[in-house]
Parts: sequence; C-alpha cells; structure tokens
Amino acid sequence: QVQLVESGGGLVQAGGSLRLSCAASGRTFSSYAMGWFRQAPGKEREFVAGISWSGGSTYYADSVKGRFTISRDNAKNTVYLQMNSLKPEDTAVYYCAQSRYTGRYHATGDFGSWGQGTQVTVSS
Repeated sequence: QVQLVESGGGLVQAGGSLRLSCAASGRTFSSYAMGWFRQAPGKEREFVAGISWSGGSTYYADSVKGRFTISRDNAKNTVYLQMNSLKPEDTAVYYCAQSRYTGRYHATGDFGSWGQGTQVTVSS
C-alpha cells in the first residue's frame, strides 16, 4: 500500500506557473510508473501526464503538451508536475497516482493508488 500526498496547488493568473509535488510513502516508489490526473467541476477525471519508473519516458495529454512537464526524483520518493502558461481551463483538482506497472501509465486503468488531490485555480 502506498500513501500519496499532493501539494503546491493554489490560485494563479492565466499565463502563470505552478509546480505540484506528490510525496509517496509505503510501497516502493521507484518500482512503479506515476501519473497526474485532474478533475474539473462537473467533468470526469482525465489523464494529464505519466512517467515511467525510471523517469526515462513520459507521456502527456494533448491539452497540456508543451506546457506541462512531469518529472520524478526516486531518491526523494517524489513526483512533480511543472505547469507553465496556465489557462482558465486548467482549473481542476489535480491528483497524483501510482501505476500498477513499471512502464504502463497512459490510462486510468493502469493506476491503482491515488492521492487526495490539490486544487488548482487559474483566473482569467
């Protein structure tokens, strides 16, 4: 069992940046791929970005490609999401998740453990 705790959310103006962090404890962090998801009010949870166990491979939703960067530090058991050029439509609760696999991180079904989420609000 892994515990995931997100931080770094907040209120930012359009065009601004935020960096989310997700600290993991419990299950071996470095053995599994990680991901970020988000859920806006009235919408389903959607995939944002994923990263392999080593950090050598990443994958992004088209809506954030070129603006968001996922990374991880296995020595610190932490995964990050750097968000630049934020838009009002990026407003959502952002969730960190751990995959059941080392190299599968593209779909919701790949993930088995979730954090509680952190709110990101982008004002226009």
